[in-house]
Amino acid sequence: MLLWLVMLAVLAVMAARCLPADLADGRAIPELVSFVPLLFAPILVCLVLALLWRRRLLTVVAVAALAVMFWWHHGYFIPTARVSDAARAAVQTADASDNAARIMTVNTLNGYADAAQIVQICRDEHIEVLCIQEAPDYMIADLDNAGIAEVLPYRVVSAGASTINNGGRNAIFTLAPISNPSENLLPIETSSMPAATIRVGNREVRIVSVHPNSPTKGAQDVWERGLSVIQSLSDYDHAYVIMGDFNSTWDHAHFRQLLGSSFVDAGEQAGEGFHMTYPSGGAIPSLIEIDHIVYARDRGIVVSDLKTVEVAGTDHRALIATLEAN
Repeated sequence: MLLWLVMLAVLAVMAARCLPADLADGRAIPELVSFVPLLFAPILVCLVLALLWRRRLLTVVAVAALAVMFWWHHGYFIPTARVSDAARAAVQTADASDNAARIMTVNTLNGYADAAQIVQICRDEHIEVLCIQEAPDYMIADLDNAGIAEVLPYRVVSAGASTINNGGRNAIFTLAPISNPSENLLPIETSSMPAATIRVGNREVRIVSVHPNSPTKGAQDVWERGLSVIQSLSDYDHAYVIMGDFNSTWDHAHFRQLLGSSFVDAGEQAGEGFHMTYPSGGAIPSLIEIDHIVYARDRGIVVSDLKTVEVAGTDHRALIATLEAN
């Protein structure tokens, strides 16, 4: 009975994941769906015990649920797009003239993240593009005092919080010179979306730092509209790399709708497993993957070799990856 109760709970969460986007922004659905990847654990436990106790129907249900979970998340285990060995070698040093770059995004928790540690991570990981979210004036000042300009001399910082202050501004720092900078690429109700174009090898890449609102009680419509604004970037002819705290996971219908046929999520394409980024810095381990690196499909760029790094003072882990332009 206990195993059946567990499986019924699992199936209920999986059913919520199946809801179409127009029905998936209710009072609790977004929060519930965030934890779908964790369902692998209870399904496997139920399957093992069902086999040991020879519970045939339960075994069939558990196997079916496990198969659906793998189908939904196969990109996390079977790589679709990976950077080359040459790109991996190239990012062992920070060089703006080659066709590969180490890139990073981190939500600084309204500027409470350790700026010196962020700069040190940029040095250690040879970061060439850094996107940060929730970057008030004192966060920018702390980064300057920590020597960010020595590592990443070019920047775009959004002018200020938008209609709904979702943790202040966002910012982009780069090693390569910037062209066509924008402090707020498209009108959005939450934090502004700075953008900048850099050259990676022979290709121009449009970098965007984003932070749509979280789907908290009473704000699901704001969350949905923010993701829709990001989705509208597909109407423009650029090789986009969009980084930040999306407050969404692969399992959210609205996030998959954002990707559509124009964008891909690096984590879901790389076949390197999950990269949980939230929460961080406390007794609870990181359980959900809401920070992403999204990039344009079929634009001659690919992102993989992801990793997360804990940063003191913030509740998000930094997400790092390698970008290659072909």
